[in-house]
Amino acid sequence: MAKKAVASLQTGSKRLAKAIKMVKSPKTGAYIFVESIMDPSKVNDFFNK
Repeated sequence: MAKKAVASLQTGSKRLAKAIKMVKSPKTGAYIFVESIMDPSKVNDFFNK
């Protein structure tokens, strides 16, 4: 699994981060991108899953 860019987003008073990771599909072997917008403190947990 490879990490891709993490962009910080600010909407009003909330601070969010967009995390994108590359995951290898078990069926086809192709790579897919999984995107998620979350609190910056949860980004490391997202990449460790």
